Amino acid sequence: MITVNGVNKSFGSAHVLTDVTFEIRPGLMTGFVGGNGAGKTTTMRILLGVLRPDAGVIEVDGSPITADYRAGIGYMPEERGLYPKMTVLDQLVYLGRLHSMTGADAKARTMALLERLGLGDRAGSRLEELSLGNQQRAQIAAALVHDPVALVLDEPFSGLDPHAVETTVQVLRETADTGVPVLFSSHQLDVVERLCDELVILADGRVRAAGSRSELLAAHARPEWELDAAVDTGWVREAPGVEVLSFDGGRVHFLADSEAAAHAVLADAVARGTVHRFGPVTRTLHEIFTEVTR
Repeated sequence: MITVNGVNKSFGSAHVLTDVTFEIRPGLMTGFVGGNGAGKTTTMRILLGVLRPDAGVIEVDGSPITADYRAGIGYMPEERGLYPKMTVLDQLVYLGRLHSMTGADAKARTMALLERLGLGDRAGSRLEELSLGNQQRAQIAAALVHDPVALVLDEPFSGLDPHAVETTVQVLRETADTGVPVLFSSHQLDVVERLCDELVILADGRVRAAGSRSELLAAHARPEWELDAAVDTGWVREAPGVEVLSFDGGRVHFLADSEAAAHAVLADAVARGTVHRFGPVTRTLHEIFTEVTR
C-alpha cells in the first residue's frame, strides 16, 4: 500500500499542497480528482520523486518509499513523453529494456499490450503518424510495458473516444486485479465514478474528501426524495417536514426531515391518484465534487 502522508509543497510564495494525506491500496483503482491547479500533478510528481516535498513523506507498506520501488512504477504524464520519430514498437521495447527486460520479453509484452489496446496493426508506425487518441493509447502501453509495481496515470482518458475509453478501462482494471495499486487523475467524473474503487478529491491543495464511493455517498448524503405521479404535485410544498427542491407538474424533488415525512408524502400521493415512481435520490460524484470544492 502506498501512503501519501502529510505532504506540503510551495513554489516561492505560492503554497500548492497543504497536509495532503491519502492511501493508494493494492488491487484498487483510486481516482484523483480536482479542478485545474488543485495540486494533482504536483502530488503525483512528489510520489514519483520528481519533486521533493517541503514536509511529509511517501510510504510503501509503512516504510519510506525507495528509489528501487519508484523505478518500478508505471507513470503516464499528462504531457505525452514518447519520441515522435520512433516507431511505437521500437520505443516500447526500448523502455522495457531500460527496466532490465530482455529484448524478446520486451517485444512480446509490447505486442500483447498493443493488441489489447487496439494498436496491434500500428506497431510499426511512427508515433507522429498516429491520431492523438492512438498516441494516448501508446503512452498507456508505455506505462504498462515493464509490468509495473504500481501505476500513476495523469489524465489517461484524455483524447480517447468512448470505445477506446472502455478498452483502456478494462486493461487498467485487469492490472489492478493482479494486486497493483493504481492512482489516476481525470476530469471525466462519469468515468471516475464508474471505474474507481476509491476517490480522493483535492481542492486548493487540500484533500477535501477521500474514501470509497459508498463512504463518500454516506458522508455527504442528503435526505432527497423524488415523486412522479399522475396528478399535479404542487400540494407537496405544503407537506409538513418537507422542502421542495424542484417541481414540474406531476414530478417533484424534495428534502424530507425524516423517512416518515417522505412516506407521508407517498401516502398522500397514492390517495390522490396513480404514483409512477417514488424513492430516495442517489447523489452523483459530480454533485459531491461540486459541494466539497465550492
